[in-house]
Amino acid sequence: MENGVRSFMILIINTCKEKLHYFEFVKPIEDVLRNNKIKFFTKHYSQIKEPDLEKADKVIICGTSLKDNDFMNNIEKFEWIRKFEKPIFGICAGMQVIGTLFFLEKRKLVFQKKNYSCLKKMTEIGFFKEKFDNFLGLNGEQEVYHLHNYYVDFSDILDFEVFAKNKISQAVKRKEKEIYGVLFHPEVRQKEMIINFAKL
Repeated sequence: MENGVRSFMILIINTCKEKLHYFEFVKPIEDVLRNNKIKFFTKHYSQIKEPDLEKADKVIICGTSLKDNDFMNNIEKFEWIRKFEKPIFGICAGMQVIGTLFFLEKRKLVFQKKNYSCLKKMTEIGFFKEKFDNFLGLNGEQEVYHLHNYYVDFSDILDFEVFAKNKISQAVKRKEKEIYGVLFHPEVRQKEMIINFAKL
């Protein structure tokens, strides 16, 4: 308890295969939380243990570089998401992980390593305008930063509501749980989204 208010802890999950990519995709999110005095700890997805999930009140799954799909070869490391009852925010790679898990669950499929059948190819790099409908504080047309080669078609996953869609789903939320995903990188232009999620 701090000043009569319960403090909370956020688990930041690093999906990067290369250590240097941490500085582009993970550290900016840590900086947002640190600058807003929000407590967090960071772990690589391959090192997540049950005590980490128990300690965390919320989870942010970070993105990674364009050519890094290693996290998809280890999708079983994210199986805990299906039963996790606390808020999750998946950013780019994190959104792909969330979409893949629930896509497979609905179809009772097993993910095959190096078979990205759940992912569809579309490379988007740079600033794009997307229109939002009250999603973690974003409303109306916003300029967001894209850096991805793949996406999951959330229109095929009925458990999720899509809050921003141009050609493909850009912002989604699971209907029955606080599981959010964005395909773009809010740590570049929409830092307030990270804060809004942290303060849910």
